[in-house]
Amino acid sequence: MRHHPIIIISAPSGAGKGTIIRELLSRDERLAVSISATTRECRPGEEDGVDYYYLTIEEFQSQISADGFVEWEEVYPGIMYGTLRSEVERLWKLGKIVIFEIDVNGALALKKFYGQQSLALFIQPPSLEELKKRLIHRGSESDEEMRIRLNRAEYEMSQAQFFDASITNQDLKVAVREVAELIDLFVYGEE
Repeated sequence: MRHHPIIIISAPSGAGKGTIIRELLSRDERLAVSISATTRECRPGEEDGVDYYYLTIEEFQSQISADGFVEWEEVYPGIMYGTLRSEVERLWKLGKIVIFEIDVNGALALKKFYGQQSLALFIQPPSLEELKKRLIHRGSESDEEMRIRLNRAEYEMSQAQFFDASITNQDLKVAVREVAELIDLFVYGEE
């Protein structure tokens, strides 16, 4: 087994990366998700320290100054996300294979930081139209947020070529199986 393997999973918002990761976690206790820090507001049903570490802008900037992040980015105006070094180290101490559910720029920054220690997977939606339907069905974005997310999705999909592999989430069971096989091959050298 690789020493401290890193699994990076990225996708446009609504492509299903969270659903795929939840399915993987339910099947494999070796895996654990790195909880990101963010300055965005907590959505209904989310919990601090479970879904994200919700920080004020001042707390986030303090972590930046203290070199507390492996990577960070202002994803949307005034909304920052980052990966705390302390979170990755916490999961390694527990003997876990760390999975990152992260936006494209953060994923590529992690890939650069961790290099051969990491596997970067991009989850593609079947199409932009299907992505829009999924976001509408989710119902958590305003019309303006929807427009911003769809514009960003086009950019994110153009970055798929820089990942180790790209999986299209047309059928959830198939996508989960393909991701699990890629992780096993990367971590253990076998499927």
